Amino acid sequence: MFVLVEMVDTVRIPPWNFQRQLNEAIAEELNKKLANKVVYNVGLCICLYDITKLDDSYIFPGDGASHTIVHFRYVVFHPFLDEILLGKIKYCSQEGVHVTMGFFDDILIPPESLQQPAKFDEAEQVWLWEYETDEGAHDLYMDQGEDIRFRVTDEIFVDTSPTGPATADLPAQPPTVPPPAEEIVEKKEAPYTLIGTICDPGLGLLSWWNS
Repeated sequence: MFVLVEMVDTVRIPPWNFQRQLNEAIAEELNKKLANKVVYNVGLCICLYDITKLDDSYIFPGDGASHTIVHFRYVVFHPFLDEILLGKIKYCSQEGVHVTMGFFDDILIPPESLQQPAKFDEAEQVWLWEYETDEGAHDLYMDQGEDIRFRVTDEIFVDTSPTGPATADLPAQPPTVPPPAEEIVEKKEAPYTLIGTICDPGLGLLSWWNS
């Protein structure tokens, strides 16, 4: 679930931090820059583990800060495929069951990966498993806040870096009236998403299994 990743970065230390120990100032700057951030194709950065090497520091003309190339190791949340994790149901939607681990919320269990047969209750906005017994079918609801074990089956990284305007020569278009502000709905893409499948009840902590 958590891995150590070797990284290299140039760290800028402002002049007012020169009185501090260099390692301490660098550690603070690295955590300010990386902690709780997703690095593309790496994972969710948690905290600095250690600094392995410091190159010489430089001060460039026009900038009183020091610049140091730092080699370090960072703790990163990046589960491997088929790893089994424990989370809580955050909410349900037509897309599936959305799961949170407290520090990471972008986990989705799609409908085809739920216990079958499963259906979505529009009124309650929850998924339910139609569990068959000798006494008949029982609807077991996947309520918000319930513990759930899931197996990681895929991961999706999205590059959310800002992009500049298109430079291609396009034919002039007549001006258009923009839609009202209330009609503009911006959907933000998560930079890192885990896709999972629900574990068998024998492997999972599903409180609704015993309800």
